[in-house]
Amino acid sequence: QVQLVESGGGSVQAGGSLRLSCAGSVYTSRYCVAWFRQAPGKEREGVAAIDTTTGVKSYPLPGKGRFSISRNTAENSVLLQMDSLRPDDTAMYYCSAAPEACWQKGGGLWSASGYNYWGQGTQVTVSS
Repeated sequence: QVQLVESGGGSVQAGGSLRLSCAGSVYTSRYCVAWFRQAPGKEREGVAAIDTTTGVKSYPLPGKGRFSISRNTAENSVLLQMDSLRPDDTAMYYCSAAPEACWQKGGGLWSASGYNYWGQGTQVTVSS
């Protein structure tokens, strides 16, 4: 059973940065680990994903974004660096994992229903 625990959320002003951490036992085999977020009244949306074996990263939009995902194999964690935060980034951020390579998900990479394990979430609030 995989357990995921998020940390690092908090309140920041617009333009600030936060780094979220997802600790979990997801390095014993190959997993696709993704960060999702959900604002009140909105659907859960994916913001970044990483393959724990290859380190290959995926983002929902091409080009250089404000969010960057990385892995820390020594600490069994996946990080989400968030820069230039905006008020519309305010949401609960969740870490999730699926026991497969990210490329195997194809077009379902950003579908929350395709992830087997979820953390409890960490709140990010950005004020203007």
